Formats: sequence, structure tokens, C-alpha cells
Amino acid sequence: MPLFHTDEQAMLLDSARPFMVEQAPVAHLRGLRDAKDATGFAPGLWRQFAEMGFCGMLVDEAEGGLGLGAVEAGIVLEEMGRNLTPSPFLATSVGAVTALRGGSATQRGTWLPRIASGEAVAALAIDEGPHHRPARTALRAERAGNGFRLSGTKSFVQHGHVADLLIVAARSGGEPGEEEGITLFAVERGAEGLHATPERLADASLASRIAFEGVTVDADAVIGEVGTGWATLARTLDMVRTGAASELLGVAAGAMAMTIGYLKERKQFGVAIGSFQVLQHRAAHLYAELEVARAATLKAQQLLDAEDEGAERAVMVAKAMAGLAAQLAVQEGVQMHGGIGMTDDYDIGLYMKRHRVLAELFGDADFHADRLARLAGY
Repeated sequence: MPLFHTDEQAMLLDSARPFMVEQAPVAHLRGLRDAKDATGFAPGLWRQFAEMGFCGMLVDEAEGGLGLGAVEAGIVLEEMGRNLTPSPFLATSVGAVTALRGGSATQRGTWLPRIASGEAVAALAIDEGPHHRPARTALRAERAGNGFRLSGTKSFVQHGHVADLLIVAARSGGEPGEEEGITLFAVERGAEGLHATPERLADASLASRIAFEGVTVDADAVIGEVGTGWATLARTLDMVRTGAASELLGVAAGAMAMTIGYLKERKQFGVAIGSFQVLQHRAAHLYAELEVARAATLKAQQLLDAEDEGAERAVMVAKAMAGLAAQLAVQEGVQMHGGIGMTDDYDIGLYMKRHRVLAELFGDADFHADRLARLAGY
């Protein structure tokens, strides 16, 4: 598979890029942050996402979507990262849609059209500790009548306090650390015993700690089969990890563009600092690292769309490399801006904060390097 976009994908990029610049620039994030917005995103912008067809990109055409894949979702996410656009797109239109594909016809018919039309927001309730460790799921799912009772807590659930639907990983069997025994549930907003406490993250986004205090759900809430949810969860995580990698690439590209622009404008000793060879070398190094990460991410998305058996490892490489490339981009950006890079008057600091959250989301570089090493027998 060639590592470039098809004509149709290039057309999508031509639509997504100006849309984000005009409707959701960095100033949009600043406005939500300064207003101490309690939602975490603008509902009006989410409806515009739906009008553009973004919300239903991964939803099959028969269920009201466009029937596209990970590559197309990555195009949108990279432009979101470039503009620091706050949106539930990753969790809802990528994560929840992927999970629901493994659900019943009733679940798909109920939720996928609503997601595609922008009427519903979903969240992924997976992690329970300070770091991403999905196999350590401990939230219990115990049989109760014709359904289950969920007891435990989840952390770092983005948009969890406003989500209409939670995709919840729970343990119906086995012990924490085991892949067997995990069951996925579709839990609707307002369930009795469900409590969400939102917290502001470094990048001004909101994520919730969610307590499940004996939340009772019907058996119809199970996504797939009881105790065999790991395969669907793994597929869902692969999709959102490559999505997060694309958003990281956008963060890196936005930071780099801002930095290059500053190097061209800022003068010392009567000349633009971009003419200094040492800064040119650093900018060239950053460009090379970013392009390598972009190629790794595109390859992972292509393999996911092709359902290739090598997709999982490619996803690990992509998430790690995108995180490291974005880290280099934001750090170099702040350093090359000098002291003003540490002030809130310049947007470069906002890119650094967004990178910090995305790098941890669904596993940081160390997490994925460790997974690769273990698969290789180390």
C-alpha cells in the first residue's frame, strides 16, 4: 500500500482543513477555556461536524454514515490537532462506533444513527488507575436477575460527564491482569448509581472519574458475548490509538508551523533568527522526525482498514512515534520562541499542554514499547 492519500482522501483533507481553520481555530479553545466552559466542547460545533459528515465517517452507509475507515478519520483528527479543536470526535465517532460494530442489531440501530447525526455523544470508560492498563480492569459485573450489576470506578473518561452513552469495560470473570473475563457494556446516561465527577486537565479539557455504585443494566446492554469482550476492546483501542496518533501529528505540525513562522519574523543583530544555521538544523531534524511518524501512522491505519494481522504492532509503533515526534515539536517550539514561549500570550504553550494529555491517552510511548518488546519475546 502506498504511503500517500488517494484522490478521495485528498478531497476530504481539502474540506477538513479550511473547516477547522475557520470554525475551530486555537482561539476557539481559548474561548472555552477562558469562559470555564463546563461541557468541554461546543455543541454547536459538534452539530457542524455532523453536517460535514464527520460524525458518521466510520458508520456504515446502511446505518446513516459514510462507511469510511481509519485513514479518513485520521485526516480529520490531524486537522483537529493542528488547530487544538476540542471535540468528542475521537471517543464517539471512532471509539464508540468501533465498539458498537461488535454489538447487537438493536444496539447498532439505536446508537449509530444518533452518533452519525450528531445527536449523541459517547465516552470510553476503560482505565481505572493513573496509567493506561486495560487488562487490569477490576470493575465488577455481577449477575443480577436478567442483567448485571456494575460496581467500581473508572478514571480519565473524556466527556464522561456529558456522554449519552458509556462504553464500559468490566470484569465478569477472571482476575485483574487477565484478558479473559472482560465484558463490554453499553450504559446509558442517567443510570441509577452512576456518578461522574469532571476534572480539568492540563490542556483545559475535561475528563471524569466515574463511580458505578451498583449500576444495574439489562443483559441487552452487553456488547457481544459475556466474558469475551477483549477482542472488541482491543480493536476499539487500536482505532483510537491511531486516531490519537493522528491528532498528535496535527499538534506537532501546528507547533512546527508556528515555530517556523516565528523564526522568519524574529530578528537578532538585524537578521531573522531563522538564518542561523543551528536553528535550521534543528528545524530540519524536527521535520524529518515528523514525516517518519506520519508514515508510521498512515501505515497502521491502512493495515487496520485492511484487517491485516500486522495492524496491532503497527498501531503500537505509530502511537509511540507520534508521541515522541510531537514531544520534540512542542519542546523545540517553546525553546525557539525563547522566554515568550512560556507565556500565555503565545499559543505554543497550548500545543505543549495538548501533547501532554494526548501522549498519555490510550498508552504512552513507554507502554507501547513495552508491549512490542513482550510480543518479541523480551
